[in-house]
Amino acid sequence: MTTARDLMTSPAEYLNATDTLDVAAQALKTSNVGSMPVVGEDGRLCGIVTDRDLVIKAMAEGKDPNSTRVDEVCSATVVSVGPDDDVAAVAQALSQNQVRRLPVLDGDELVGIISQADIARELPNERTGDVVQAISRN
Repeated sequence: MTTARDLMTSPAEYLNATDTLDVAAQALKTSNVGSMPVVGEDGRLCGIVTDRDLVIKAMAEGKDPNSTRVDEVCSATVVSVGPDDDVAAVAQALSQNQVRRLPVLDGDELVGIISQADIARELPNERTGDVVQAISRN
């Protein structure tokens, strides 16, 4: 049985809650991703920030990217999976929540990240199509 541990990229890249939006934008660009987990000062996952958050919640509101912290604009509600969850549970979490990346938590510790592309490499084409369609629905 394929599990999240088999699919995930580890260690996961993340941002600190105290990082500025400028740092976040550079990290997303460097990693060529549209979202990244955010970890608080206690080391626990506290949110996820997307390129859309940076544009809609920050730039469009006139916030200073050099002084505004990531935790001021990130989404605090984060969908995650555990390392022992099977591929079906991972696909379901992506589909039901319409997200393209899932943090993998072992207890409170961020141990990896799974992307839509990771699922596409594992599932048959028809099932991958179903997941992508579910993620992309309006």
